[in-house]
This record gives sequence, structure tokens and C-alpha cells, in this order.
Amino acid sequence: MKIVSRLVALTGCALALSGCGFHPLYGTHAGDPGARQIFSSIYVDPIEHERMGYELRNQLMDQLRGVEHPVEALYHLHVTVTETREGVALQNDATVTRYDLAIRAKYEPTDKNMKSVYKGEESTLESFDVAQSPYASLSAQEDSERNAASDIAQHITLDLSVHFAHDH
Repeated sequence: MKIVSRLVALTGCALALSGCGFHPLYGTHAGDPGARQIFSSIYVDPIEHERMGYELRNQLMDQLRGVEHPVEALYHLHVTVTETREGVALQNDATVTRYDLAIRAKYEPTDKNMKSVYKGEESTLESFDVAQSPYASLSAQEDSERNAASDIAQHITLDLSVHFAHDH
């Protein structure tokens, strides 16, 4: 009897979702190109800001799976990054033992005519410890930068998905 009631409940939920206009964000709907198809026409412009810019661009390219050459693109994604580091933990001798790494990325996709399609901003906060070993400290810093770049790239991808789903 429990199986029948669960089946009825699931059927009711499916019917409710179909009536509300729900459709998958990355899929296609009634001839409307899905976000993945639009993403494949985006070129991610090189991002200034040393390692963080390089890492963020690579993460965006991996997630969007866009075009490799700017001439093939229907859209260009321009991103600017700002980074701040703040010592948040001190030893008795005032040596910093932990840093907060705050990353903010402003992004703007433009069409072929360089007209802005959308503007957005994402930020994230990562932390890393300073160890006795300079190599361990550098490795921890690079890991936190990679995590921050991944987090921001995921948020930008999601924002663009929602934008293009509503715009097209």
C-alpha cells in the first residue's frame, strides 16, 4: 500500500511541475537553444591578474566548453578580477599564520558587435594557513586560489545559464 501511495504522490508532483512551465536549464525547450548550445559559442577573453586570472579563465573554459578562437565566437566573456589578502591569525610574535583570500570577479558577456548582453559580479572567500615550510605555504595559497577560481567560475556559469534561459 505504501508503494501505491508513493507512486501517486510522485505522479502528482510530476503533473504539478509540468503545469508550472518548468523546463531544464541546460536542455532545449520548444526549439529554444539550451544554455549548453549558447555556451559553446562563447569565447572567454584572457583575464589579467597573474595566477588567479589564468586559473579562472581555465575553469570558465572547462565549464562553458566555448570556442577556442575569438573569430568563431558569437559572444565574448570579459572578466576582471580583484583580490585582497588579509592576515587573520597571529602568533605571539605577531607573525601571520592564516590568511583570508577574498576574490571578486566582475564579468560581462558581449555580442559580436561588442554590445553588452549582461553584467554580473561574483565573489568568494577562501583561507589558507602559513606553515613553517615556504613550499607548504605556497602550496596552500595556490590551493585556495584554485578553489576560489572554481567557485567563481561555477557561479558565473550558473548566472549565465539563468540569463540566457530567460533571454532566449
